[in-house]
Amino acid sequence: MSGFLARTGRHRQRYDENNFRLVSGCIPYRLTEEDKDVDRENRIEVLMISSPNRSDLVFPKGGWEDDETVAEAACREALEEAGVRGILREIPLGVWEFRSKSKQDLCTLEGSCRGFMFALEVTEELDIWPEQKDRDRIWVNVKEAFRLCRYDWMRRALEEFLRVMAEDEELKLEEEIVEPPSIPVSDVVADCQVMAANCYVKPSNAQHHHGLSAISSPWHIPLKRLPLT
Repeated sequence: MSGFLARTGRHRQRYDENNFRLVSGCIPYRLTEEDKDVDRENRIEVLMISSPNRSDLVFPKGGWEDDETVAEAACREALEEAGVRGILREIPLGVWEFRSKSKQDLCTLEGSCRGFMFALEVTEELDIWPEQKDRDRIWVNVKEAFRLCRYDWMRRALEEFLRVMAEDEELKLEEEIVEPPSIPVSDVVADCQVMAANCYVKPSNAQHHHGLSAISSPWHIPLKRLPLT
């Protein structure tokens, strides 16, 4: 048996000022073995899980409760629903609005959700997890994941996930650039005029990350309004 139980009920559920239920979830992913002939996108696999009593596949998500941060909620849902642990990218992929499948009355706010989604690099898969009896899990490549996404907001979250992965890869490649060997001071002085005309100053890592740190708080992310499903 697993050493923990899934949370139930909504007595600790968070709602916003418009009575939207606040939800937190993630796109769990892993990289297949590195192959120089295969680009990073084709090496990415994402984990999807089945929905109870339905045939569609989704990403782990659930209610954000009042005794946890939005990131903690995403990690908890990944553990409860998919049985995985990992490294969560602390900046959310974005915020999306959608309607709970069980609440389809468009004339009320009941069933309306505002969901924060994160990227989670999986480092551990449990053999037993709390919702194992109700959910199957499957690793798929990105192309297949797009095909399996039932809702538009999920596809948009996956698109943002790929954009973030590509951006992180670019930063990693820049950080791996080998710095040129040091030049004796006498040579530098002798060639100073040539260097002055051809010098290029590489921006620091701090400059590259500045744009990301500016939205480190999930509440500052521009809301993406999508058609309710």
